[in-house]
Amino acid sequence: MRIPKHIAVIPDGNRRWAKSAGLEKHEGYNHGLDPGLLFLKLCRKYGVEEVTYYGFTTDNCKRPKAQVEAFSKACVEAVKLIEDDNVSLLVVGNTESDCFPPELLPYTTRTHSDSGDIKANFLVNYGWEWDLGAMHTDTKNRKSIYDSLRSKDISRIDLVIRLGGRSRLSGLLPVQSVYADIFCLDDMWPDFNEDHFLAALNWYNGQDITLGG
Repeated sequence: MRIPKHIAVIPDGNRRWAKSAGLEKHEGYNHGLDPGLLFLKLCRKYGVEEVTYYGFTTDNCKRPKAQVEAFSKACVEAVKLIEDDNVSLLVVGNTESDCFPPELLPYTTRTHSDSGDIKANFLVNYGWEWDLGAMHTDTKNRKSIYDSLRSKDISRIDLVIRLGGRSRLSGLLPVQSVYADIFCLDDMWPDFNEDHFLAALNWYNGQDITLGG
């Protein structure tokens, strides 16, 4: 089986899952922590070299205060849960905004770069315009597009897995995802399991990967 080197996951459906479970919408985010740990475990098990979690976007911060606080807290807890799990960890997002959790500032430079057996990236308070906004306008001295990204330490994505029944990228790393294959699931993120992961890998294995060639 051909295994993607880099998988990004869009863990959608937390609020809808909470509502269906009789909970308040903001309570769904905490139930996404265990699936996040499982996702990392499965990536390591099947030989994936890099994983990116789409935590929350700058646009998500327009939601009600209780939801913003809940998904921000969930991102902090997720990073803390895996920081000692032999990972090369990086958090990318707009640190100048009040919506960026200050607890994650130490992770905005990649950690354990020599000892980590898998790279784990978190997009926290991320916006695609913010990411691309670092590019130089001086065409004479301009760096390559990739080198000018604020997310330049994240590699090209091979496979995007999106939970929650939606079929869009929602601004996920537009340069890195330019040739990514996208596998969408109707199930909500808190219900994610190994069968979902294997379905994505089997689907990816059947794709014609040409990278435009």
